[in-house]
Amino acid sequence: MLTKRTGLAALAVACLAAVLPPAGAQAPAAGTLDIYFIDVEGGQATLFVSPTRESLLVDTGFPGDRDTGRILEVMKDAGLRQLDHLLLTHYHVDHVGNAQNLAARIPVKHFYDHGATAEPDREQVPGFQKAYADLAAKAARTSLKPGDKVPFAGVDWRIVTAAAQAIKTPLGGAPGAGAANPDCNGFEPKNTTQDPDNGYSVGSVIAFGKFRTIDLGDLYWDREFDLMCPANRVGTVDLYIVSHHGSDLSGSAALVHALQPRVAIMDNGARKGGSASTFAVLESSPGLEDLWQLHWSVNGGTEHNAPGAFIANVEDNAALAALLTAPPGGGGRGNASANHAPAHLIKVSAREDGTFTVSNTRNGFSKTYKPRR
Repeated sequence: MLTKRTGLAALAVACLAAVLPPAGAQAPAAGTLDIYFIDVEGGQATLFVSPTRESLLVDTGFPGDRDTGRILEVMKDAGLRQLDHLLLTHYHVDHVGNAQNLAARIPVKHFYDHGATAEPDREQVPGFQKAYADLAAKAARTSLKPGDKVPFAGVDWRIVTAAAQAIKTPLGGAPGAGAANPDCNGFEPKNTTQDPDNGYSVGSVIAFGKFRTIDLGDLYWDREFDLMCPANRVGTVDLYIVSHHGSDLSGSAALVHALQPRVAIMDNGARKGGSASTFAVLESSPGLEDLWQLHWSVNGGTEHNAPGAFIANVEDNAALAALLTAPPGGGGRGNASANHAPAHLIKVSAREDGTFTVSNTRNGFSKTYKPRR
């Protein structure tokens, strides 16, 4: 279970981190699935690189050169000259904002999405749908359905949600899939109707040998129930990519506790996501060893944030004081947070035997997790 480190323990971790070599965004080691959690200030841009150097990017962050540059820098360090696959979980500004800019800079071979937008009268990126259709027409486009597979070399990439629908039967061969989910009994619906395209998010379960992770985009709380109740159709995972940046509109106990992740990674911003209720669900999740964060969360406060060694971007004292005393609202839903420079990332390297290592490029600290027994 996730625990808080005392001052002496945190100091020991920091000293250890200081002597470790930098864990920069470098070319993947042979035989590993490498996952780069790129800091796009509370949006999402997660790059997967297979052992055969095939690439798949989930989402593109906010519009503008900042996030284009950050994505391209990581791709360059990984030795990539094109994107083999670009999967857009849904059509909100913090997830698709950079698709056009990125595709103008590098070749994108195949686009994936959930199909028609759930918000036809409101585009968070003006003109996006037409521009996206034009882009995809020059390459290839697949609108995904629950049960589909994305052809990603050496990796079992299965779609479990899309367009407000979920898989109907448990994933074959997944550990724990089909088991009764006791957290469904106390589930309280939130009936979220704002920003409906969140509920249409493409959700993926990704397996590389015995290593398993899940990315549900911004899937809403009630749609989690559709996927996980009355039985867990997904099974357990090693790594949980925290849904919706840690917003309290997602990340129910019915989802998180049934997944039983050993590690969680939250792609939050300083003021976006990272709600206290999300931290509480994670802290009570059975078997969770560590939480890693892209940013120290103002919303989590001193009670909930992970130890500093596990956080990629931490403000200096003056900036932190400004964040804590500023009125709420900056970097909220759909808004880009202020630039954090340099922008550090979190990297995961997974092996087929289930071993995986998580690294923080800010301080060089890394931790290896052995396979479950």
